[in-house]
Amino acid sequence: MNPHALYFAELRTPHGPMLAAWTERGLCRLLPPGHGIDELHAWADQYFPGAPIVACDTEPFDLQEQLGAYFEGTLKSFDLPLDLHGTPFQQAVWKELLELPFGASTTYMDIARRIDHPKAIRAAGTAIGRNPVSIVVPCHRVLGASGGLSGYAGGLERKRFLLALERFNQDT
Repeated sequence: MNPHALYFAELRTPHGPMLAAWTERGLCRLLPPGHGIDELHAWADQYFPGAPIVACDTEPFDLQEQLGAYFEGTLKSFDLPLDLHGTPFQQAVWKELLELPFGASTTYMDIARRIDHPKAIRAAGTAIGRNPVSIVVPCHRVLGASGGLSGYAGGLERKRFLLALERFNQDT
């Protein structure tokens, strides 16, 4: 692998094809169905300016297999190397999301409190919305203060589906 390149492959999911992008260090972007190569290029221009973007037939981290097991309800936690790019605040939020157990949910306010920024609820929400690898970093588990669904880059119907999938398979 070229240490300066960004690699990508298309993955199959029950909701349609997703694009996964990675570096030699790990998965760095997972685009939901309906988001394509142009969005990947725009994102790469911001975080990997000038890096070659290389199409691959498969990805090296068993992500396709792990996504399949997740959607079948048998995988509760992803085991993948990650190479996430964001501000220190975003990194703290994403790290906290990784601590959320399968089938559980929390609020934006609770995430802000957990990272010792209790008044930064909107900033936490913005960081969650910029999660580059949704599903793997489970931002779908975060709800509004009332416990209701709020924004999700993949769409509220997908968020509803993911939450129901996890709750249904929580004890299996």
